[in-house]
Parts: sequence; structure tokens; C-alpha cells
Amino acid sequence: MSASTVDSRAAAQARTLTRYRDIIKAPVVSEKSYAGFDEGIYTFEVDGSANKVEIRQAIEALFEVKVQNVRTHNRDGKRKRNRKTGTWGKRADKKIAVVTLKDGDKIEVLGA
Repeated sequence: MSASTVDSRAAAQARTLTRYRDIIKAPVVSEKSYAGFDEGIYTFEVDGSANKVEIRQAIEALFEVKVQNVRTHNRDGKRKRNRKTGTWGKRADKKIAVVTLKDGDKIEVLGA
């Protein structure tokens, strides 16, 4: 195997990990999401165009765990009134993924 083949494989793997990092935006920080840590249930904010298969692949690649189940839901942003002008605006929509891991697997999120 030549050096260029090894370099191209490493570059392809780096691109894949970057794509996975674009899918998983951030963990959801709330009391409800922390309550699921003991059962192996984690909640993440994900890209709005990502599907369950892509989310599963991203979690497994980034955190090196096995995913048992992925549930998603789209959360509409709240309507908020501007106090100064009285006009109505809207907060951003979010897509949330609730990921259940296989028994024995654990993700270190925020030192939990």
C-alpha cells in the first residue's frame, strides 16, 4: 500500500468524523435529560435534516458505543414579542434525538 493511499484513507476518515460532528450539535442540558443517564438514555440536539440512521452512525462513531434505539422529534420555536417594537418574532426550530444505548455502554457527557 502506498503512502498516498494511506493518506487518502486518513483524509476520508477525518471528513466522515467532521460530518458526524455536524450532525450531533450538542447534548441537551436539563434535569429531565440527566435523569435518563442511569438507564443509558441520552438526549442530543441534532441537525434538522439528519435521519435516525445517520444519528445512530454518528453517535456510534463519535462516542464508540452501541446504540439500541433512536427516537427523534422536531420542536417548533416559540413565538416571542419584541418589547421595543411590538412585532412578533420566532425562536429557531430544533430537532431533538433521544438515544438509548445497549447495556453496559456509557457516554461521558459533561463529566457525568
